[in-house]
Parts: sequence; C-alpha cells; structure tokens
Amino acid sequence: MAAGQRRIATRERQAGGGPEWLTLGQAATYLGVAQSTVRKWSDGGRLAAFYTPGHHRRFRRGDLDDFLAGSRSTPLRGTPVVLVVDDDERLREFVRVNLEMDGYSVREAANAEEGLAALEEELPDLILLDVMMPGMSGYEMLQAVQDRHGVGTIPVIMFSGQADESPERAAERGAQAFLGKPVDPQTLIESTKQLIRASRA
Repeated sequence: MAAGQRRIATRERQAGGGPEWLTLGQAATYLGVAQSTVRKWSDGGRLAAFYTPGHHRRFRRGDLDDFLAGSRSTPLRGTPVVLVVDDDERLREFVRVNLEMDGYSVREAANAEEGLAALEEELPDLILLDVMMPGMSGYEMLQAVQDRHGVGTIPVIMFSGQADESPERAAERGAQAFLGKPVDPQTLIESTKQLIRASRA
C-alpha cells in the first residue's frame, strides 16, 4: 500500500461513524448526484477535492456537509427563489443543490403546512409541489395558495407517482406544469428554469 493510501486509511479508521475520506463514487452517492456533476463542481473550484499519489480524487466528508449547508444563505437581490415542497428529503436536496449552483435560491418544506408557512416569510418565483404528502395534499396546498395570492400569481409545477394523476387534472387545478413520478430530477430542474425564464420574460 502506498504511503498516501495508508494515510487515507488511517484517517478513515480515526473518523468513526464511516470513512472521513470518500471516493468520487461515494461522494456522488453522498450528495445524491451523478459523478460527472461532482467532477464539474470539483474542477470549477466549488467543491474541495484532494488527490492520492495515483491521481484519484478523494473528498472529505466534512467538506461535503459544508457544501450542502453552505448555500442556505440569504438570497441576493433579484435572485430567483424556488420553494420545493415534498416529503422526499433526497429529492429536495438534489433540486436545491443543483439550482443553487446555477444562481437560484431554494427554500425547502417537508409538507404542505411547512410550505404555506414558508410563503408567509417570502413569496417564491415558483413552487415545486408534490401531490401526495402526509396531511394536506399538494392540491389542497395549491388551492390555499390561490386563495391567498390569486390564481396563477405564483407558477407551480406539480409532480406525482399516482396512476390516476395527469397533466390535464393539474392544469385544471391551476398548475402550470406536471411531471409523473418517478421524477427525473434533471427534467424537474430544467422545467423549473424554463418556467421561471418564461415568467420573467
């Protein structure tokens, strides 16, 4: 074993609760993104990476945690704000990290009640809203948003894995777009960007 690899192994043993140093594949899994995305962030200097003597990337777990948490700052003036309302934490995190990398500010809510509370703090430019959630459904939240702020005032993208849901039903309820589950996160992100651009045109 090379000296650099021995040092990494030692740090992994000392960390406790899992390795301190992660490979590219492990870092991608930890962040919930593709390896190519992690490479892009690393090459662009947005995510710290270290290299073994064999020129393999290694990522420190603490740096990954800081990367995920570090973009939760107050948005700059004029920054598009997106509210993601879904009980799937991994999907929320994936959307947040990717949108924030492109300059968007993202707010998260694990259910409709939290989503409505977030609206009282700041009106977003767009809402990503799951149909099926514990307690109040996405459609019930959409109706509450329309009652408080008017129909179409805030663009909404609905998504659902229910077989009986359809783009037509979502449109009838006042949503601007609908995606069926399993949602391709990248499609969701691109739809978000397109709708915000259209609403700001």
